[in-house]
Amino acid sequence: MLNFVLLQVPSDWMNFLPMILIVVVFYFFMIRPQMKKAKDHKKFVSEMKKGDKVVTTAGIHGKIVDMNETTLVLETEGGGKIRFDKSAVSLEASKNLNS
Repeated sequence: MLNFVLLQVPSDWMNFLPMILIVVVFYFFMIRPQMKKAKDHKKFVSEMKKGDKVVTTAGIHGKIVDMNETTLVLETEGGGKIRFDKSAVSLEASKNLNS
């Protein structure tokens, strides 16, 4: 009879097990991929150079003609030049453009 009662009463850590599992799943499906994406974008931005063809997050296609530490100048198809922040360059669109 005593064994039956002890089996029905969950221990304290068992009460927190579902919460721990939710946090672990949240980390692997939400936080970790976002950190990897940010790391890849930072690497991509640091490796850009003059002459690269890129696409901004606004969808503007152009070739890099001038760069400094935080900004870059894109030459568009019509010959116009536009200054952008380096973080405005889209990693995914630029990968598809260069392929």
